[in-house]
Amino acid sequence: MLDILSLVALGLALYTLNASRNNAQKLGEEVMRLRQDVEALKAGHAAAPAEAVSAGSAEEALPEPPEPESFAGPWAAPVGVSEKDDAIVGGEMPVAAAASEAAAPEAIAAPAAAPARPRESFESRIGARWAVWVGGIALALGGIFMVKYSIEAGLLSPAVRLSLAAAFGLVLMVAGEFVRRGTQPLIANAFRNAMIPGVLTAAGAITLFAVTFVAYEFYGYLGAPAAFALLAAVSFVTIGLSLLHGQALAGLGLLASMMTPVLVSTSEPSPWSLFGFLAIAWLATFAASRIRRWQAVPALANAGMALWALLYLSQAGNVEVLPLLLAMLVLALGHGLIWPGGIGAQDGPAREASAGPLDRLFAPPAVAVSLSGALAMLFAALVLAGSVPSVSAAATGFAVIVIALALLGALRGWAVYPAVFSAIGAVAGTVAMAALPAGVFADTFTAPAAPMPAGAAPVNLLLLLATAYAAVGLAAVRLRQATSGAFAALWSLLATAVPFAILSVSFLSFANLSFDPKHGLLAIVFGLVFLAAAEVFSRGRAEEEGIFIPQWAFAAGGFAFLVLALHALTDGLATTLGIALCGTAAVFATRLRRWPVLPWLMAGAAAVVAGRIAFEPTIVGAANLSKTPVFNQLLAGYGIPAALLALSAFELRRWPDVRIRSLLQALASLFLLLTAAILVRHGMNGGVLDSSVPTLGEQAIYTLLVIGASATMMSLDLKSPSPVFRYGSMAVGGLSVLSVLSAHFVALNPYVTGELLGRWPVLDLLLVGYLIPGIAYGGLAWYARGRRPMPYVIMLALTGVALVFAWVTLSVRRYWHGEGIAGWKGFLQPETYTYSVVWLLLGVLLLAVGSKADSKSIRLASAGLVLIAVVKVFLIDMSNLEGILRALSFIGLGAVLIGIGLFYQKILSGKSGTGEKAELNAPS
Repeated sequence: MLDILSLVALGLALYTLNASRNNAQKLGEEVMRLRQDVEALKAGHAAAPAEAVSAGSAEEALPEPPEPESFAGPWAAPVGVSEKDDAIVGGEMPVAAAASEAAAPEAIAAPAAAPARPRESFESRIGARWAVWVGGIALALGGIFMVKYSIEAGLLSPAVRLSLAAAFGLVLMVAGEFVRRGTQPLIANAFRNAMIPGVLTAAGAITLFAVTFVAYEFYGYLGAPAAFALLAAVSFVTIGLSLLHGQALAGLGLLASMMTPVLVSTSEPSPWSLFGFLAIAWLATFAASRIRRWQAVPALANAGMALWALLYLSQAGNVEVLPLLLAMLVLALGHGLIWPGGIGAQDGPAREASAGPLDRLFAPPAVAVSLSGALAMLFAALVLAGSVPSVSAAATGFAVIVIALALLGALRGWAVYPAVFSAIGAVAGTVAMAALPAGVFADTFTAPAAPMPAGAAPVNLLLLLATAYAAVGLAAVRLRQATSGAFAALWSLLATAVPFAILSVSFLSFANLSFDPKHGLLAIVFGLVFLAAAEVFSRGRAEEEGIFIPQWAFAAGGFAFLVLALHALTDGLATTLGIALCGTAAVFATRLRRWPVLPWLMAGAAAVVAGRIAFEPTIVGAANLSKTPVFNQLLAGYGIPAALLALSAFELRRWPDVRIRSLLQALASLFLLLTAAILVRHGMNGGVLDSSVPTLGEQAIYTLLVIGASATMMSLDLKSPSPVFRYGSMAVGGLSVLSVLSAHFVALNPYVTGELLGRWPVLDLLLVGYLIPGIAYGGLAWYARGRRPMPYVIMLALTGVALVFAWVTLSVRRYWHGEGIAGWKGFLQPETYTYSVVWLLLGVLLLAVGSKADSKSIRLASAGLVLIAVVKVFLIDMSNLEGILRALSFIGLGAVLIGIGLFYQKILSGKSGTGEKAELNAPS
């Protein structure tokens, strides 16, 4: 049965081949006849004198017929051109009818416009496409079945069988070339994916590949070197023939070349042989792809190289980095010199005129090739970085691959993805070296993760990598600035961010955080170089030209490196003050250079100082903090940055961008309030700031920070209106009010918790927890008047009044009970009377302030406070006080109420137009 199937398959393949060739010959004859008819039609129109005008227009509209060897247009593909052309090719339309129709102007002009390609018929699919594919499969199966039959029947020796199979493969390849010469270019344009020559050549290549492998694996006729050479030769010949037969054959040759090292094994595998062969196969594939401008096959070649690199690094017992490294360098050179090589943006796909610079930047020509190549090199670099220190020279290989990617991204205008992936690889690989265990493929992979010891870390190599990347980035900006502003802007960001990230990770992981001159001095050099680069690239640019990203990137990067140098060379208070001074110097530098970025560097310095304070509130460490109240390191660490922020805001009083000036003013206010709060907390806790138990003092600091944040966002919104700043400021203010109500008045109230207030009568916990936040809320309400909705302003003002009222009340209790004012102590009669007096006086004071400031909310608060005092006198004092205190309480209440009444009568009885306030006469 098997022999019958073999003969049937071979016969079917030959029949299909012969039928397809006959169809192609007939098709060519019909096309040539059609061409003769068109020539006759043109000659007839030229000879008719009565239709000279129309004939002239017909000759202009009708395209010149192509030469026989260059049929590539619609004339070379009559199948599917139009229904009318199908009829002409089939011989169903007479020549006279064709001539009469061609006489019409519409018919004459029709060939000039490319007609829409109609749907392919079922007959075309069966006869012209599927027959070719099935024929090719049948040929391959026929050869395999004949070999199998001869083996089972024992007719021929293995050597003869293999020789016949090899001859059959060669015959198929020769037949493919013969058919290609006989049918090209008549049917190439119509059936690109069903080319008979390509199918025959592919079947022959598969046969030769199979024969070589069988001779090596099963019969041992070939040794490993000979089998490897023959398989490689078949692969390369197939890739070379793909230039004649198309991209599919190139893919087959690529697959064969990538599979060759797997099929041929040896007892002593050599990574040099492996990656040398893979590099040669990759170069051959890219050379063919460059000629034909293919993208799919080179992308697959990049994927194959990446897969082999990962397999080698993960499976090899003794990894040699140099062969893999050279293969990756071949990838970089091949992309830069072969394909895409020197291709320009004009060689890519057409884009709409409205496409932005980012669209053009991230959709370059041959994007599939550059993207896959960059990913292949990135994966190899990351695996090498994760193998440090278990694999020798892995760190060097990682650094070289990253720099090769960066150089490719700098030297070629299409290489945006190599540039971006070089940055990702540099940062991610550095983090992997610092954070992962000793080699992700080492035997200790299952052990708990531990940072790499400083002695095993290639610190010098990382610093060299940062330096090299910065140099490549600066050169890239210089090269790309004239051709692509978007690419130059991207490189300016990468040139500063990547070295800064590498240097920061190296410093935090492997350096002495108190003092490390190696990282510090290099950071100073980087800072000065990038500031100089900002000066060089900014020359000749006017301020009206808009935002210049390289200027912002280089100036901000240089400042960031100087800040990093301060962290490496100084410690504690000196670092904090140095950062603030650097920001102030940047502000004063606006007198020399009107760069928009300079004032914002002060805002960045304030953010870094705030981060340091959050990390270490004591500035110098709890053990080194002086216990002297006020005059200690906190005054300098908090107060000097606040003063420098205020000075910077004053220096920018004439700066055109009012946003940064408002931001610096808000930050100065925030730091000032924070300084006061932290000094009071330090003084009242005996020089101790940190505590594991939540306290009112800590909560007061948080409240002040939230108030400052609300004021900062309001200031930004006033100068640069934004819904985020507008509603964010009100949301933050509302949350702070809820925090005050829940924490200051209930959860952390010293009357409830029994927390001691401190030894000093006025500079105590009550000042921090109530009076300072109350004043801050009052200032925020005053600032929000006319700028925010009135209910929001009234809420802030009433919150401030409530906090001041709590401070006055609790201060009275402290006067009578000392540091501890817990509620379990009860109330004294003099204490109860004092509350009434103080509340009445506070109500009168608020009334005066509200009248002076023309604030209805403060006057309403005073009225409410007086009402509370009245209720207290009648309900509490009457029952609890005795003797002279009860009488004095009522007398004082009556006098105050009469005085308040006279005050209102005097205001409300004023003459119209003499300063009377409309708000006072408005109904409540």
